[in-house]
Amino acid sequence: MISIENVSKIYSPKILALDDISIEIANGEFVSLVGPSGAGKSTLIRLLIAQEKPTRGKILIGGKDITNLQRRYVPFYRRKLGVVWQDFKLLSNKTVFENVAFALEVVERPPQEISAKVPQILNLVGLGDKANRFPRELSGGEIQRTAIARSLVHEPRLLIADEPTGNLDPINAREITNLLLKINKLGTTILLATHNKEIVDHLKRRVVVLESGKVASDRKIGKYSQ
Repeated sequence: MISIENVSKIYSPKILALDDISIEIANGEFVSLVGPSGAGKSTLIRLLIAQEKPTRGKILIGGKDITNLQRRYVPFYRRKLGVVWQDFKLLSNKTVFENVAFALEVVERPPQEISAKVPQILNLVGLGDKANRFPRELSGGEIQRTAIARSLVHEPRLLIADEPTGNLDPINAREITNLLLKINKLGTTILLATHNKEIVDHLKRRVVVLESGKVASDRKIGKYSQ
């Protein structure tokens, strides 16, 4: 699914964000990407979503080389990914249903497909009864569930979650984590970037630790030792 081969990212002669890292993530894996601030987590995610290009090395997603993906192809590539951010990025003037449907509308999916698919996704994330609510009427956990639903509506094989529990209290954070596990069990590969030790320990899945732009450790199952 993800093959990161000897990747380095240099922003200036003095800023080495990633230093010759190699990581392989198989189809269906759930991997937590952890490390202190400045370790390189955000840089790696920007490379994976083709927001930036590596200085050296190669990145393959689903067997396709995205290392030097041309700008005009980036939107098409990103439609094959699910990406969830810490700050939700919902449209405040649209309902839960409309926020999720919008992701299909922008790629001109037919209305009948939207009407059928959106309720299915909302039921999956536990928001079937909140379809007509606006973001201001939701809890933090419900807002993040909406963002996850929107990321899943294209049925991506890979979901990248960047600090998705960062703005949530412990109870909602645990619920979002359990939802990600549920999605993973349905076959979606998940890469979760987080600094939350409790979340990583709860998952009991593979943990990749970045430190100073390098892979400090890669454990199949274990806890995050800060």
